[in-house]
Amino acid sequence: MENGTHFRTCHLCEAMCGVAIEVKDGHIVSIKGDEDDPLSHGHICPKAVALQDLHEDPERLRKPVRKTADGWQEMEWDEAFDLVADRLHSVRKEHGHNSIGAYLGNPNVHNHGSLVATMPFLRALGTQNRFSATSNDQLPHMLASLEMFGHQILFPIPDIDRTDLFICIGANPMASNGSLMTVPDFRGRLKALRGRGGRMVVVDPRRTETGKLADEFHFIRPGTDALLLMAMVRTLFEENLVNLGHAQPWTKDVDLVRLASLGFTAEAVSEQTGMPAANIRNLARQLASTQRAALYTRMGTSTQAFGGVATWLAYVLNILTGKLDSTGGVMFTQPAIDLIALGGMAGQRGHFAKRFSRVKKLPEFGGEYPSSTIADEILTPGEGQIRAFVTVAGNPVLSSPNGGRLDEAFGGLDFMVSVDYYLNETTRHADVILPPTAGLERSHYDLIFSMFAVRNTAKYSPALFDAGKDSRHDWQILLELAHRLEKKRKGGRLPARAEMGWRAFKQIGPDPILDMMLRAGPYGADIGRIRGLVQPAIDLVMDILPERHPLRGLAKLSPLNRHWQDLPKGLSVSSLKQLPNGVDLGPLRPCMPGRLFTRDGKVNLAPRRYLEDVERLHALLSAPPADGLLLIGRRHVRSNNSWMHNSQRLVKGKERCTLMMHPQDASRCGLQAGDSAEVASTVGKIVLPVEITDDMMPGVVSVPHGWGHDRDGIRQSVAVAHAGASINDVISDQQTDPLVGTSVLNGQTVKVKVWRAERPRKLA
Repeated sequence: MENGTHFRTCHLCEAMCGVAIEVKDGHIVSIKGDEDDPLSHGHICPKAVALQDLHEDPERLRKPVRKTADGWQEMEWDEAFDLVADRLHSVRKEHGHNSIGAYLGNPNVHNHGSLVATMPFLRALGTQNRFSATSNDQLPHMLASLEMFGHQILFPIPDIDRTDLFICIGANPMASNGSLMTVPDFRGRLKALRGRGGRMVVVDPRRTETGKLADEFHFIRPGTDALLLMAMVRTLFEENLVNLGHAQPWTKDVDLVRLASLGFTAEAVSEQTGMPAANIRNLARQLASTQRAALYTRMGTSTQAFGGVATWLAYVLNILTGKLDSTGGVMFTQPAIDLIALGGMAGQRGHFAKRFSRVKKLPEFGGEYPSSTIADEILTPGEGQIRAFVTVAGNPVLSSPNGGRLDEAFGGLDFMVSVDYYLNETTRHADVILPPTAGLERSHYDLIFSMFAVRNTAKYSPALFDAGKDSRHDWQILLELAHRLEKKRKGGRLPARAEMGWRAFKQIGPDPILDMMLRAGPYGADIGRIRGLVQPAIDLVMDILPERHPLRGLAKLSPLNRHWQDLPKGLSVSSLKQLPNGVDLGPLRPCMPGRLFTRDGKVNLAPRRYLEDVERLHALLSAPPADGLLLIGRRHVRSNNSWMHNSQRLVKGKERCTLMMHPQDASRCGLQAGDSAEVASTVGKIVLPVEITDDMMPGVVSVPHGWGHDRDGIRQSVAVAHAGASINDVISDQQTDPLVGTSVLNGQTVKVKVWRAERPRKLA
């Protein structure tokens, strides 16, 4: 790698911050924010600086390893691929296709190479027992988008750069840099919002880093957000504040929502939510009366017992107040590579509940079962029992409910393989670990989070460092395994044409595919003078072919579609290489109803499955008080789920894995700041230090997500030295949102008491 400054996008969280990396003699000298990045404008969070730690970490695996009686031993790649393919095929042949389980972790969506290779790999596995981080995260948003807009990843994004009122419920963008809202430098954007006279309102069981900056903050009891949102809907109808604006002609079933809201007055929900009725009504009035306003919800509202209904109602409130597809409201990104339109054109808009899991009968979503049932499917005997497992860049032992039970389940498998470059809480159970290259050793284009950005941008970064010929990218690993599994399924040999296809796929890699998608997209090739010859043909296709005809779909997505004529043109991998800081493609633009994928071309405001779940929400109005303290999670700007704790610069300083609790609760439990507390539930116990703060709502305690590095056999010395405790060791995997199947990560009850180490008994 040549000396000098190299520009990239940090891939360690959703923010897509641009970084300037100074390299000298093959080593990183400094990492700073890229002032010329069109999205982040020089902002970076602490994780970006830790890119260097991740790249240089001596504990990062660089060659395949297998578990033996004498410990982990390195092996050559071909030997490793043969072993994994043989064992997976053997299990599949003896016990059936569904005897293999697969889990995909969050880092896969930051990696265009992995995304390209994942589908052929899963197809080669042939199993229906697929899982991912989705059901512990954004699944309610995906279902709401599918049901209301016709596509599972057509997410409405707050137009925060132009809004005058930002209502944030159950989200902490100061720590997350946005989530399903790619928004680097949230602090700077909030300052700009206030500079134009705007305000931010935050509702949360904890006065978060975002809540502390709010112009107006309200506590809410965990798990009751759906009651608050429904009461806001009721207020809009009671006070004649409903105004759909330009969405009126292409939105249906407003009356069904009005009927569903009956009985959910602000006064009726006040006791359960912990919010005064006057505050609830005022919140609805502010949203309705502010022309440029956006209501945004995230993890706190998604991962709870009513996450499905709560997310639907958040969408409904934005629509009823005229904020959908409206400047300063919630809008839809138009990315350079439009996976939404490409998927829709191919008929891949998403699906839900086509089948149900074997043990708990939980619904699949997009071909995946909820992660809360992984252990059930491994530990429960019978046809379809999982006997072998594959994890790809995931650590479900720390990120899924009842980690102790997952430990037990993974420990009893016939075979397990992990594609990961750390020996962590999950991969320690693997028989073989296949380590891919790290982020700075591969090219980068953020396919997924560019679709959720608060501004349209595009940026491609070549690999910064040569990975070396004895390394493999994750896409190479997945394609090689897929190829070998397909050959075994076909008796050891593929037809010549299929064999040539696999070899070509493995040779070209993901970047030529990326280039093709850029050129064919709305900002793609500018054909110059011959446009005049080609344009009439494109116009004719758009005029005469049916809406769902494949050729019309291609023409609609093409840069020659007149709908895109005022957009910048000429994007390709080569052109982006000439623009290393990235390119600004402009602010979010109104695009409805043309962006809808529903059969009738209208927003479905009242899908039946949500209306049916309102009865369960009614029951919550009279539910008895919780028997114990309500537990919620939290994240920190220095963490990214479970995989950034082996960087000393990120974990140093004040201990962050603490039990936050209100002074009243601490006093009642006999606890003082710094004491060790035992947090117990029906599934386990953890011990961690107490942090007393009035930032917590009384009756609520908080433990951060992603810690618990105290299990045997982990090869991450810094993480082990700052082990903390895993919140998922006390979260039951038996509690899910019955509507969606999402894990209930917020609002489960726990008991808290002073922890005293057991003294050894004296011998008689």
